[in-house]
Amino acid sequence: MIKLRALAAASAVALTLAVAAPPASAQWIVFDPNNYVQNVLTAARELQQINNQIQMLTNQAQSLVNQARNLASLPMSTLTQLQSSIARTQALLGQAQHIAFNVQQIQQAYSTNYGAAAGAGSTNTMFASAQTRWQNSVGAFEDSLKVQAGVVGNIPSNLSAMNSLVSASQSATGALQAAQAGNQLLALQSQQLSDLVALLSAKSRADALEQARTASAEAQGQQQYKTFSTRTGYVPGTVSMFSGN
Repeated sequence: MIKLRALAAASAVALTLAVAAPPASAQWIVFDPNNYVQNVLTAARELQQINNQIQMLTNQAQSLVNQARNLASLPMSTLTQLQSSIARTQALLGQAQHIAFNVQQIQQAYSTNYGAAAGAGSTNTMFASAQTRWQNSVGAFEDSLKVQAGVVGNIPSNLSAMNSLVSASQSATGALQAAQAGNQLLALQSQQLSDLVALLSAKSRADALEQARTASAEAQGQQQYKTFSTRTGYVPGTVSMFSGN
């Protein structure tokens, strides 16, 4: 608006000078002040429209730059590292000795060596069953220690992944990078929870087998006592030490 007023004032000054100045020659120059002012105002409006279009194009370009930042992917991924940690823990669980984490194997073992089966059969059979139960308990405690060592071994790699993801999240240039960093942090948390589940499962398996061994030993002892107490007592008899002629 100020520009338009300045242009109008300049036009008025130019018109005054043109009217006051004497003709330089016999040829008259026709000057239309209204037409001149209209042309100046039209040029000013067109200039303002051009400035508006330039500003609009600048805003659109900035919007495209922001969209590109929001759509940029995170330049790092910890998925392979997390999958490797999970695979190591699963491999340790798969190395369970004697009685694995399998429902059918557990049912078979209990029907053969635990519970009522511990007090069935001959003395040699019960002894062999007790030896098997002891080996199962020892193996389960060893398996539990291995899983614990594996979970502890995953801590440094998990710490490294967490630091990298937190740094990437804080320096994210757009919404997509921030979201991807958040998703990978959730994946890291899930991996740590799976390690915790594996650790508790291995420890609980060892405790359960040891408790089952203790209960089966009690059942076996009761059966052995019953067998001993029902035997017939000593019956004296005549013994010939030297044969007569």
